[in-house]
Amino acid sequence: MEEFLKCFDWFVQGGLVMYPLLFCSIFVVAIAIERFLFYRNHCGQMMTFLQAVKNSVAEGKWQEIQDECLVHDNILSRILGQGLRYRKNFDYMKESFESLTVAETTGLRKNLSYLDTIVTMAPLLGLLGTVMGMIGSFQVLDIAGSNPSVITGSVGEALIATASGLCVAVLALTVHSYFTHWLDHIVTHIEQTCIMILEKNKGELL
Repeated sequence: MEEFLKCFDWFVQGGLVMYPLLFCSIFVVAIAIERFLFYRNHCGQMMTFLQAVKNSVAEGKWQEIQDECLVHDNILSRILGQGLRYRKNFDYMKESFESLTVAETTGLRKNLSYLDTIVTMAPLLGLLGTVMGMIGSFQVLDIAGSNPSVITGSVGEALIATASGLCVAVLALTVHSYFTHWLDHIVTHIEQTCIMILEKNKGELL
């Protein structure tokens, strides 16, 4: 309880900008939870589908792959299901894979742009809080005269906002980097599978 009261007192000393910073930190945590569940679900579905079609892709059993695409509903199955409709024309199939990959992965990037915004905005909010606190410190100095302890304490309180803003920015940057890496991993699997199918199909068309 005592620690909670200390944190609350520290929060109050930071000034009004602590409220939007608190909102930003909660928003970052919410995005982290939502993206974690989303990516874990999609990765699981995609890996299950890959295991189901792995041998069919290697052997060029296109109808079996298309049948599996109808059974499984995930990003990769939708891309392959649509692209394989053009397997008689290599260029059309390649263009289909490329455009579908871009369209499908756009949904994977959902909410990550908000993290970019928070990474930039949080330190600025903290700096704003510090500037406002410094203005208040000089006003206190006018009242208190040349008492150094008063101005030192006020400056210390003003810097709380900057420290808080940097903490929120670091949190948002860490979450963004983690999920960007996860996203790259998913896209790599999609691209490798599409390339494997294109090369196999091209060999049959020659």
